[in-house]
Amino acid sequence: MKKFLVLIFTFVLVFSLAACNSSSPSSNESEEPKEDNKDEKVTLRIAWWGSQPRHDYTLKIIEMYEEKNPNVKIEAEYAAWDDYWKKLAPQAAANELPDIIQMDLSYFSQYAQNGQIADLTSYVGNEINTADIAENVIDGGKIGDKLYGVNAGVNVVGFHYDPAGLQKAGVDSIPENWTWDDYLDIAAKAKDAGLFVDTSMKADVFFNYYLRTKGESLYSKDGASLGYKDDQLFVDFFKMRSDLILDKAAPTPDFLAQLKGIEDDPVVTQNAIGIWQWSNQFVGLQQVANRDLAIAPMPGPDSDKGLYLKPSMFWSVGNNSKNKEEAAKFIDFMINDIEANKLNLGDRGVPGSATVKEALKPLLSPAQVQVFDYVEWAEGNSSAFDGPDPVGAGEIIETLDSLAEQMAYGNLKVEDAAKQFRQQAESVLSQNK
Repeated sequence: MKKFLVLIFTFVLVFSLAACNSSSPSSNESEEPKEDNKDEKVTLRIAWWGSQPRHDYTLKIIEMYEEKNPNVKIEAEYAAWDDYWKKLAPQAAANELPDIIQMDLSYFSQYAQNGQIADLTSYVGNEINTADIAENVIDGGKIGDKLYGVNAGVNVVGFHYDPAGLQKAGVDSIPENWTWDDYLDIAAKAKDAGLFVDTSMKADVFFNYYLRTKGESLYSKDGASLGYKDDQLFVDFFKMRSDLILDKAAPTPDFLAQLKGIEDDPVVTQNAIGIWQWSNQFVGLQQVANRDLAIAPMPGPDSDKGLYLKPSMFWSVGNNSKNKEEAAKFIDFMINDIEANKLNLGDRGVPGSATVKEALKPLLSPAQVQVFDYVEWAEGNSSAFDGPDPVGAGEIIETLDSLAEQMAYGNLKVEDAAKQFRQQAESVLSQNK
């Protein structure tokens, strides 16, 4: 028996020693740093929405990055706004999102709280340098204490118009302190001159602006309800808008749906005075129009309460990405590399980096100078940003767009639309309680 136990003990000891020698490094070996394989091939996917000029320069930026980082291959996926989100949704559901995602505020909270985009906090100060960017610009991409997106730039809404069209309507200029009554007066004159006053007004964006001028907001602070109680505010805003369309002072949704792209927009074809949109879209519009356009602030009264500095969009990283660190490095390149930003030139919003802004100033075209100047003006004539849209905002915006279209055709009374919107929106937002 003793011999048997000795044999067993000897076997176990020999086996243990052999295992240690063959598979476990010594303490000295474990302390040796791992070699960083910079030649390891990495493929990243990046997705964004936008117009053709944005597609073109972003592809050039990608080429620039690949030249500087030959181990990285970046596959581009891009589309117009509607098609972009239709494509992104099933990718998110299948856990197959791109590594780098251009993310909008209206979907930001949804993707973050569903765990579909990554917290980038650990990359700040490492792969992503934010030392030259104001804290409030970075904070725009936070939900709670987590950073789900890096601000691509700052935007402000405004009226982008053709001075020649304005003159054709018999109006010399748009004053800084103009009002909605002034806007309606210009619309009447535009119609008489055979022009549309404008070509589009994104329902949720500009209704929210209108609400803010009244001390209200589209969403409550906790995102669990609408931010306004009086439906008369809805009625006043959308009656103004739908009446213009019914009166043919602004185009119908059918007319707009037939446009192939920005090159067909009535402002470009000189059939409309202006378009309501974000400041970062101005340069692309003027490039396609190929003539001088101008920016007017939003109508008042109390436009300073309505205006805010909006993160134009975010660069986010898909939580399913296996190359988050490399994705973060590319985001750093997009926001900090001067040569990359020379191609961008504020199309995704006025850059957050002070160094980048200073480097771009001598290179700006007159159109880009207008954008930078307008954003600078808005910094002193605006109020605090409300924060990212709540979960469910995408569905609510689709509902509002649908109701706005029905009102534009006269198929739905504005008062009934106000009730329907409240009922449907509150049902969606109540899930955030």
